[in-house]
Amino acid sequence: MANYFGISFLSLAAVVAVLGHVLIPVNDLIYQKQPHLVSMVDAHETVKEREAPIDGRTVVAHVPLPLQVKAIYMTSCVAGTPSFRERLLELVRETEINSIILDIKDYSGTISFLPENEAWLPAWQNARCGARDMRELVNLMHEQNIYVIGRITVFQDPFAAEHSPHLAVKKRDGQTNWKDGKGLSFIDVAAREYWDHIIDLATDSYNLGFDELNFDYVRYPSDGNMQDISFPHTAGSDWPNDKQANLEAFFRYLNEKLDNESRFAAFNHQNTGRASTTPWTSADLFGMTTTNFDDLSIGQVQERAVPYFDFVAPMVYPSHYPPNYLGLGNPNLVPYKIVYHAMKSGVNRIQASTTRMQGFLHERIGTSIPAVYQKSVFAADRLRTWIQDFDYGGNYDIAEVRAQIQASYDAGVMSWMIWAPSNIYTKGALLPPLTYEVTQ
Repeated sequence: MANYFGISFLSLAAVVAVLGHVLIPVNDLIYQKQPHLVSMVDAHETVKEREAPIDGRTVVAHVPLPLQVKAIYMTSCVAGTPSFRERLLELVRETEINSIILDIKDYSGTISFLPENEAWLPAWQNARCGARDMRELVNLMHEQNIYVIGRITVFQDPFAAEHSPHLAVKKRDGQTNWKDGKGLSFIDVAAREYWDHIIDLATDSYNLGFDELNFDYVRYPSDGNMQDISFPHTAGSDWPNDKQANLEAFFRYLNEKLDNESRFAAFNHQNTGRASTTPWTSADLFGMTTTNFDDLSIGQVQERAVPYFDFVAPMVYPSHYPPNYLGLGNPNLVPYKIVYHAMKSGVNRIQASTTRMQGFLHERIGTSIPAVYQKSVFAADRLRTWIQDFDYGGNYDIAEVRAQIQASYDAGVMSWMIWAPSNIYTKGALLPPLTYEVTQ
């Protein structure tokens, strides 16, 4: 790997060599004259064959994927504040919540725990928040049977953009790092060097104990001066200036690398609840990817993301839909209708065998215009719903939060994650512990 972050990448591998037992044939003369010796040899070899090889790797115990994921979000700052994080663990113990999605890397580009990979060390040393006892925290949650999802913001990364400016999205001058309306810089989606950097962080995270890796900000930037922006890596890619294709290429690469068990073989991963010792993966998409048939100018297309992740989570927060959407007036006043329409549209698209959206895995049918493509069919459980529990544009209390959850169920999506930047959640909207709406 390149050392573009100023620190050499180190690859650590633990190889356990097991010598096989070879039965040595005994000639006929020994069989005839010393039968007792033959039986002793056979018995000795049988015992040796039954001996299990010693596995000296560090054990990483996981919690299997719940029947339904019902998650709340925990920031890295809360993770590093024992009194606050205990309040969230108490909420899990007292309600139907069974999962926590916790920041590994947030909007700052810094990370929340001490990494094994040296290239990520500066992002920890300069972290604004984090938990020095992250491994112990994850183990504590596992002891309480909490499924732990690690959130990694990907291309929104002002820290990497500052320290590796050759990877960053630029202004039109091609030299100055572009910043969005919040003053945050992005990495160009097609900067392939950075892909491996993210994969190294994902590897460290799973080896620490996270059960699932959630990838957020998997997109091109928006919400800034889009007239003064350029993407040098995208322009020079195999798909010049094609945002959709370059983003799908990243999804494909990520999936290929994280599905490789050898990447995680330095640790003994146990109780994964699945045949492989690889992490579950999920990606967050803009809410309108379920209803729009373009890439929203950020490269995101539902059909081009779904094949590469175990789960895709549209952020269908009612407050993020335009006024009078679907002729419904203020979307904050009709959270059930907004979420139901969004998620039902997503389900219909994921279950369809054709699409109007081009993709690497799609095969065009005939020569009709507009084009129609054959695609893979997926079940509704490939989707999860992001639920709004914050007062942006409206008042979100018990009725509003519960309405969104019910809308998700009615649309056929049985797993959800609640987002509250404050990490203060509406407990009254949550049912008692061990409540499930689906059965095995």
